[in-house]
Amino acid sequence: MPARRGPRPWRTIIVAYQAEPGTTVGSGLLAGLRACSRQICKTHRMPTDLHKIREVRARLAAEGPPRSRGPERDFETVALPDRDCDILRDLLIAEGARTVVEIGLAYGSSALAIGEALAEAPNPQHLIIDPYQHDAFTNVGWDLLRNAGLESTTSLYANPSSVALPQLIATDITADAAFVDGSHRFHEVFLDLYYLRKIVRPGGLIVLDDGWVPSVRSATRYYERNLGWTPINNAFARGTQQALGDGPAAEAVPRCRALRLPDPPFEPRFEDFVPF
Repeated sequence: MPARRGPRPWRTIIVAYQAEPGTTVGSGLLAGLRACSRQICKTHRMPTDLHKIREVRARLAAEGPPRSRGPERDFETVALPDRDCDILRDLLIAEGARTVVEIGLAYGSSALAIGEALAEAPNPQHLIIDPYQHDAFTNVGWDLLRNAGLESTTSLYANPSSVALPQLIATDITADAAFVDGSHRFHEVFLDLYYLRKIVRPGGLIVLDDGWVPSVRSATRYYERNLGWTPINNAFARGTQQALGDGPAAEAVPRCRALRLPDPPFEPRFEDFVPF
């Protein structure tokens, strides 16, 4: 099903020039920026260099990021491992994805894999939400995307996902897939998934990192049991494994989970609620 194309967000331009926090833009100027953004993207989009993307990805996996936000081994802890990135890329290519929403940029490992998946897609759009990219990560992930030549097809929203996702809904955009690696608090994961079901097309794909974390698993379970989301059980079977619990007999499960949205979508009656 073709994705509806919404306007390119003006935040792409604002973030690229690192506007100061708290900057306000009048409605007339905002409309002009939106129109300008659409024209720039339409007129000056450069062909994506697949070799360059792979080169930046390989260097990040082998050497780590050029800078870190501070904690020891933060990159190894936070970033999606390279083999999971490969699986994510292959899933999106098999899906024929053209528009992908990503929550959480950090060091850019998953974003580069998504960029690689979209490199040869027609009219690709990669919409990334990360309120911490500038201050906490000093734009390291965004800079790597630019080094890979992906800035013309990628937009970065500096608002929290609870604000940015409704703004995307207001543009009437439809995505083919989403990758979720933002807050792991139950209520925030639940809210991300609530809004994404309004953005990702019926039958589309939602992939979550750290699906083994109890708060993430619980939030996802609601949508499986009440809204017909179907796990793709073997999607990340070759990926990184994580233990469910600390004991020696703890079950090992894939770090990432992939789920397919129902087609057609439906709203259940409140009487049909299934505890999760």
